[in-house]
Amino acid sequence: MTINMPVAPNPIIALVDYRGVQRSALWGLADMFALLPSLQDDQSGPEIRVIDSTNPDPRPCDAFVFPPSIDGSRGIDAPQLLDWAVTQHHAGALACSVCAGAFWLGHAELLNGRPATTHWALEAEFRAAFPKADLRAEHILIDDHDIITAGGLMAWLDLGLHLTGRWYGSDAVSRLARHLLIDPAGREQRHYSSFRPNRSHGDVQILTAQRHMERQVQEQMQAEQLAELAGMSLRTFMRRFQSATGYPPATYLQALRIEKARAALERGGDSVSEIAWSVGYQDLSAFSRVFKARTGLSPGAYRRRFHIRPQHRSIAD
Repeated sequence: MTINMPVAPNPIIALVDYRGVQRSALWGLADMFALLPSLQDDQSGPEIRVIDSTNPDPRPCDAFVFPPSIDGSRGIDAPQLLDWAVTQHHAGALACSVCAGAFWLGHAELLNGRPATTHWALEAEFRAAFPKADLRAEHILIDDHDIITAGGLMAWLDLGLHLTGRWYGSDAVSRLARHLLIDPAGREQRHYSSFRPNRSHGDVQILTAQRHMERQVQEQMQAEQLAELAGMSLRTFMRRFQSATGYPPATYLQALRIEKARAALERGGDSVSEIAWSVGYQDLSAFSRVFKARTGLSPGAYRRRFHIRPQHRSIAD
């Protein structure tokens, strides 16, 4: 299906409509690009094709987009569509994805050796499926010239604005963002991602160590102490902890501390130094460096952005 526009020749964007696609993203992108002619002095805008996954349009396009999936689809069972994507990309089309849409590009082997992003919650699954891709899940959007990947379910907005800027310039981005009442400023997924460690691995001894780390996060824990608590040698503990959780103990503890600090900054009024102390950091500057490296924001900036203010009930309530 093609949405015709009264414009001179412009980029052709193919939006892939596959089984399980997030339709708000599919049609949101179509609507976003359809707005461009009315916002530009020369009434220029792209031609939009919505691609039927069972019979993909073989005509060349300038860019194609795999929107997010909302039912767990990953593209592995769509060889015809993957071949279509490879053909279009090899013919010069810009390959784009949003969220889980990156799995289609991965299965088409377009991400081998390439930097890419997807939703932070899909990081482990994506790394396992595509070990040759250079996954950078902390980013909302990565433009690697002929491949653009965007992260979260709503990152289709970021992709739409980015493509608008790429083809029509910053003025068009400003007009479109103002019309849609969205902020065109750059964001990062690590501002929003959270540490949710695996506790369903079935290794009871490792789970004992994890629970101890949860309860005593402020302690200066050494791997030797945790190994003793788990009832195994240090070497065995290090190997089994990594296998069960996906992290070395020190990395796991650091991520756990920052996650607890984030929660404290969101909900409470304690000072940053008090929060740092409560999660095991005696050096405030060290805490701030680690916090910013993991979240992309300083503790103070994180609190200003994400602090949850209590709702005060009126007497009438």
